[in-house]
Amino acid sequence: MIGLRRHVVAVVAALFALAVGIALGGGPLSYVPQDDTSSTSDRTEPDDDDSESPDPEAVPADVGGFADAFAASAAARLYNGALLGHPTVVVAMPGVEPGLVDAMVAEVPAAGGVLTGIFEITEQTVDQDETSLVDSLGSQLMTQLGDTRVDPTASTYVRLGQLLSVAVATPVKDGLRADASAQTIRASLSTAGLLTGPGDARLAPLVLVLLPASADEEPDDALAEAAIYAGLMTGLRGNGAGVVLLGDTASGVDGLLSELRQDDLLNSTIATVDGGDTAIGRVTAMLALISSLDGSVGAYGASGSDGAVPIS
Repeated sequence: MIGLRRHVVAVVAALFALAVGIALGGGPLSYVPQDDTSSTSDRTEPDDDDSESPDPEAVPADVGGFADAFAASAAARLYNGALLGHPTVVVAMPGVEPGLVDAMVAEVPAAGGVLTGIFEITEQTVDQDETSLVDSLGSQLMTQLGDTRVDPTASTYVRLGQLLSVAVATPVKDGLRADASAQTIRASLSTAGLLTGPGDARLAPLVLVLLPASADEEPDDALAEAAIYAGLMTGLRGNGAGVVLLGDTASGVDGLLSELRQDDLLNSTIATVDGGDTAIGRVTAMLALISSLDGSVGAYGASGSDGAVPIS
């Protein structure tokens, strides 16, 4: 029976990947013959008065709707309760829509897991004008705690990411009660206006980080923002069993997520997923989170270099 269940899950996962491919125009339905020798004059011209002509944009929209519906309905079978006994914490970066947070919170129990808490990074934390505050507070906390999990030689935002990781995560796969270091970091960052979240939340082995929706920025501002986020994400990986970063479709194409995927160190330590604005992307993020329990990382989604969805 176990072998049969694994086979069924593998088949469903393959169908899910196929649905993703169709929605992105990369599946078998996207095939267009290259040896069509008929000329334009051989084809029947549409009547200008033909009000029954189909809208060319209707098919992609319908296909995308099918793919999302498929992902939502197949999610529980794909997850197969794999997060049972493995808690998850959600870390929302500044500007994340509440709807995305709610959607991902709902996916955790669907995968058999429990949510330890939702922590929100404030706008002040990633504001370039507040770097001195972030640096001085991080240095003070590092000295006060004397915790070997925080590297004294780390840069400002990598160090802050490490502190955040100590505050919310643990390598223990069934989670732990928050220790004194975690509680101190949470309280200090909260007092400084850099973090909000439950002070008594348990530490989780799995960390799901949500990026805000993609927005147009000046090139210099975009690069500076990417550097800050790269530092935070590199540090956040330090203390958990697995970290997944989820952005929207546009962010994966040429936005913040795309920039972060250029960082080799970050790419080798965390999983990244684009498409958080779709059901497919959200299910893929959960599958990546499940895979991270075994140390697997990759870049998944429409713009991911490792395929549409992690299938093992």
